Amino acid sequence: MSRPTLPFDLTLDRIRVTPWHDPVVEAVGYDPRSPYVERFWLALLGPSTTLLLRRIAAALEVEPDGFDLELDETAKAIGLGMRGGTNGPFLRAIARTGQFHLSRPDGPGALAVRTRISGLTHHQLERLPPSLQAEHRRWVGAAPEGPTAEERRTRARRLALSLLELGETPEAAEVQLHRWKVHPAMAHEAMRWALARTGERRSLVAAADGDGMPTGMSDAPGLATRRPRPATGPADDAA
Repeated sequence: MSRPTLPFDLTLDRIRVTPWHDPVVEAVGYDPRSPYVERFWLALLGPSTTLLLRRIAAALEVEPDGFDLELDETAKAIGLGMRGGTNGPFLRAIARTGQFHLSRPDGPGALAVRTRISGLTHHQLERLPPSLQAEHRRWVGAAPEGPTAEERRTRARRLALSLLELGETPEAAEVQLHRWKVHPAMAHEAMRWALARTGERRSLVAAADGDGMPTGMSDAPGLATRRPRPATGPADDAA
C-alpha cells in the first residue's frame, strides 16, 4: 500500500469536517465507536487513526452538518501533537483515513468522513492475525439472524435522510427504499421523519403549490382563494 497523502494544505490550522453520506454503507456498516471496529479494524488502521475516527464520529453526532477540526488542538488531545510534519503520527492518521476510503476531499480545506464503516473485505481479513480471523468468523456466525424492528426503523430513517441530502426527491427516495426491501409503511414513516428533520417539508409544499406562495398561506384552508382580484368598477363593488 502506497504512502498516504494529505488532501489539504499543511499551512492550515483547521479543516472543515463533514459527513460522507453513503446510504449503502450507512445501512449495514458499523459505528466507528463500535466493538467491531475496535476489535477488527484496529489492526489495519492502527490506534491513532481509530481514535481519530471515534472522535470525529462523536463530533458529527453533535454537529451533523459538519464542524471545524482544530489540527493542533486535536493532535494534542489524542496524545500525538503536530511534530514531524507529514511524517508525524497525527497527520499520518488523517491521511490513513483516506487511504482506507474512510474519508475523501470535500473542497478546499475540507474533508468528508464516513460515519459508518463497512465490514472487512476478504482481502482485509487475510491481513489479520490468525487468532483475529478465527474470532471474526465466530463474530459473524454469532450475529443475529436479522435486525430488530427498532433497528430496521432506525436504518430506514438513516437511509431516507441520506437520500434526501444526496439530492433525491422525496418520491424518488421512497421508491428507492422500496427497492432496498424496506416495508412500504416503514419507508413512508422514515420519509416523513427525514423531511421533518431536514426541513424539506416546507419546500415540498411550496413546490406543490406551483406558484411560490408562502407555505403558511397554502396550508390554511380557504386562503388560496383570497388572492388580489382584478380591478372592478363601482357596480361590481356594490354587488
